[in-house]
Amino acid sequence: MVGRARILIIAAVCGVAAAVHWPAISSKALSFDDQQYLIDNSLVQNPSLASANQFLTEVLAPSTVAGYYQPLAMISLMLDYAAGGRDNNLRPFHITSLAFHTANTALVIVLLYMLFGNMWAAAGVGLLFGVHPMTVEPIPWVGERKTLLAAFFALWSLILYVRYSRGGGWKSYAGCFLMYLLALLSKPTSVPLPAVMLLMDYWPLKRLSVKSIWEKLPLFVLAGVFAVITYISQHRMGGTVSPTTYGPWHIPLVLCHNIIFYLYKMILPVNLSSHYAFPKPFDLSQPMVLAGIIGTCVLIPLLLISLWWTRAALMGWLIFFVAILPTMGVVGFTNVIASDKYAYLPAIGLLMVVTTFFIWVGRSKKIVIALAAIAMAMAGAEAFATQRYLAHWRDTISFCEYMLSLTPEAASVHNDLANALSQRGKTDEAVEHYLRAIEIRPDDAYAYSNLGACYGNLGRYEEAIDVLNKAIKYDPLLANAYSNLGYVCGKAGLDEKELEAYKVAIKVKPTSFEGHYNLGCAYDKQGRLAEAIEEYEEALKLRPDSAKAHYNLGIVHFKNECPVEAIEAYKRAIEIEPGYAEVYSNLGGVYGQMGRATEAIKVFRQLIKIDPNSYKGYGNLGVTYTQLGKWPEAIEAFKQAVKIKPDYAKGHFNLGLAYANIGNKEAALEQYEILKQLDLESAETLRESIK
Repeated sequence: MVGRARILIIAAVCGVAAAVHWPAISSKALSFDDQQYLIDNSLVQNPSLASANQFLTEVLAPSTVAGYYQPLAMISLMLDYAAGGRDNNLRPFHITSLAFHTANTALVIVLLYMLFGNMWAAAGVGLLFGVHPMTVEPIPWVGERKTLLAAFFALWSLILYVRYSRGGGWKSYAGCFLMYLLALLSKPTSVPLPAVMLLMDYWPLKRLSVKSIWEKLPLFVLAGVFAVITYISQHRMGGTVSPTTYGPWHIPLVLCHNIIFYLYKMILPVNLSSHYAFPKPFDLSQPMVLAGIIGTCVLIPLLLISLWWTRAALMGWLIFFVAILPTMGVVGFTNVIASDKYAYLPAIGLLMVVTTFFIWVGRSKKIVIALAAIAMAMAGAEAFATQRYLAHWRDTISFCEYMLSLTPEAASVHNDLANALSQRGKTDEAVEHYLRAIEIRPDDAYAYSNLGACYGNLGRYEEAIDVLNKAIKYDPLLANAYSNLGYVCGKAGLDEKELEAYKVAIKVKPTSFEGHYNLGCAYDKQGRLAEAIEEYEEALKLRPDSAKAHYNLGIVHFKNECPVEAIEAYKRAIEIEPGYAEVYSNLGGVYGQMGRATEAIKVFRQLIKIDPNSYKGYGNLGVTYTQLGKWPEAIEAFKQAVKIKPDYAKGHFNLGLAYANIGNKEAALEQYEILKQLDLESAETLRESIK
């Protein structure tokens, strides 16, 4: 087969994979850790070389993500943020993720073709990988960019290793080493890759020797370094659970459960979820655990027996097992027993087995057509299941409700659903799910913290403060709890306690944009303008593109009698968010008070263009025209203002004055009659002016 034909086949498969996953582009769901990867990540939200350098140099204690060292993944998200990605516009993130998955599909095909020399078999298996429902999760889940990025570099590393093993020379080895390093910098679950290469030396490369072991020494050294870095950074920032914590039988039970669980989900990908809870009770009385034990005891002997005929089955499964081992729970770092994303790269071992099967069956021309039809039918079924699963990712509420339908006892999912409901203003429903999360996990500090904020919104201040203190008791380093406590104290009129809480939130998490912003708001409320300005400026160092922080900074500068600085802050807010109507209103007002009427008119006209129903915009425009003595223009503006809002007393008053100034007493008195029904005091003032 000529090179052009191979390229066309790969492109066709990639096109199908991209088309099947295309609905992910429109997904608006935020998943578990997207809060720290995007919403609260000051470095991602401040795209710069300085942020990239901080991601790269914070090796043992990453400051913005509670977990292991993953700088390339974070830089990748930062670049998408620079391209316009936001928590309310996830499209740029999803486009990049889909591009990586499509590229990974191509790399899988290339690797399988290089290993087995059959393009049709490689393409068929690549198609099954590209459209499989278990590949959905890393695409709409923003925080899982690391999975796609690490797989991209790991597949390149394997491809270059295969090339090296077949006489590619030192350049291929150097490329393999570099790609492996980049994979580790994306996600450290790539650590077992040298062991995977060693297994590949036995099969399918058939070159295992002392030399092939020694040549991997630099790769194993790199793997050891990153294994240590990963454990230390995860232990410090995210926490780990020792293998001995739950007794001697816990790890064997987890391994047996997951060995069968992943095979089952790959063969029958139904009821997929981002939260596979530990079965309860986690012992042999639980059917899934028992099935794992029995299944493993059957599978391992069958794989050993298969060596009489082929190395493929055992070695392909070993490649899968070794690659997925870091996430199998030997060292605990998560509250789930398994996850679809963990199988994304390790699946290459099982794909190798399927490829050899396709090639073996394809030797018979009578069977090859039937095999092709079966493969296409499987791909079609996978594609259908993939799109059905993607439909649940349309928004956070839909996705969480779907997961709870499968695992109703998942406290973290109840918490996430409550967060989404609270943001939609469904506070009572949010409270129910926070309480359910606490019922399931009584020491859930996040649930207590968020519940306290909801109680504050409902005006239940005493209860709010009580549950927020519980959140702080369970996690004294939870900055969110102190921020929510400050918010509730502010609503309850406890100004000093509000300030104290926000200050502690910043002390616990100095890089918290919300902490500095909220403290700025609190200082502003108390009239401590210099301190408010300082906190807003600190917040803007963390998130320079926050239009609301620039807007509030402008307000405080104006209160502080610094109109020039206020104008600069308002202009910056408009640059960031051109449709921010309130900013135009304030900016026009500052221009007007400075006597810069022409500039004020331009700003108010822009405000009206953005919001044609802005009665205040028309009212302020009219006032500005009066400053220039342009009474007809002022009258038209005031007429529009009261047309939009007939009970706008100030608009009727100004319209009456404008009529009086051009000598139209009758029209002025009409406004007086209307104004009597709205504001008697203003009506009498207008009457005196008409006289």
